[in-house]
Amino acid sequence: MARRKVGNPLAFAVLGSLSERPMHPYEISTSLRARGKDQSIKLNYGSLYSIVSSLEKHGFIEALETVREGNRPERTVYQLTDAGRTEFDDWLTELVGTPAREFHPLEAGLAYLLGLPPDRAVELLERRLVAVDDEIADTVTMHEKMTAIEFPRIFWVESEFRLALLRAESEYVHQLVDEIRSDRLDGSKFWRTAWKVYLEEGIGPAEQLKDPVKYFGQEFGWMQAMPPEAR
Repeated sequence: MARRKVGNPLAFAVLGSLSERPMHPYEISTSLRARGKDQSIKLNYGSLYSIVSSLEKHGFIEALETVREGNRPERTVYQLTDAGRTEFDDWLTELVGTPAREFHPLEAGLAYLLGLPPDRAVELLERRLVAVDDEIADTVTMHEKMTAIEFPRIFWVESEFRLALLRAESEYVHQLVDEIRSDRLDGSKFWRTAWKVYLEEGIGPAEQLKDPVKYFGQEFGWMQAMPPEAR
């Protein structure tokens, strides 16, 4: 992914909003929320003005006019510059056409799943599933409502993508929980034994892995061939 002068995803949303028409920051924020775009791009109103300022500093947007509505403070309306339109087009092309390695929080947690006792891991994963499955149900309901009023899908395809990711996560985690609970997950014996030894004898992972055969049996002799830094 290209290194951008203003790389915050919210900056992309600001450029996208101004590609439609000139707006002031509050109007941009209101529009993003009204269209549900804050479900796809994190909208922090507190940082919006600093992002607008950065975009202006780098020549991507410029002040068009200052307006006042009733007794409200004056607001500066911004418009996209030619450089800003080029930046938006390039950024959009990159986001749609170029896959990028993303680091999912769950993936990071699973990388250290052995740090939890198996039963505790099941408990936490099931807690996560409740939230994920609730979001799936809410999203499906929202999609059904938009379909019922014949709201064109092109305006909410990003929500369909989010739903696909949620369903994939739910399916995987449901399967993982079942495999942990039933000890069908390859390595479950090692996992449970390591925690049993730690809780009953106070012997931690580092000491256990110095002599894996002693603690886990002959089938774990392969661990002795691993370099020390990998154990």
